Amino acid sequence: MSEKRKYGKKRCKFCEMKIDHIDYKDLDVLKYGISERFKIMPRRLTGTCKKHQEALSNAVKRARAAALLPYIVDRKHVVENPFDKIKPLHS
Repeated sequence: MSEKRKYGKKRCKFCEMKIDHIDYKDLDVLKYGISERFKIMPRRLTGTCKKHQEALSNAVKRARAAALLPYIVDRKHVVENPFDKIKPLHS
């Protein structure tokens, strides 16, 4: 006997928002795919489709190279919301 799922099927947030291109400068969009320690989250946890996951990982890597996102976060000084430290480009 198979049991019913207690959770809904994961859907791609980028497909639902109808985003075709993920820009590395748009940090509000990038934070859907990275953890609190700025690691790229896998598809199985986020529910992102393959097309958007590849674009997201490329955008995160470009943002790291452009110094918009850090490569590592210090384990000793963990903050609750690391996105508060990131300054938006538009302000």
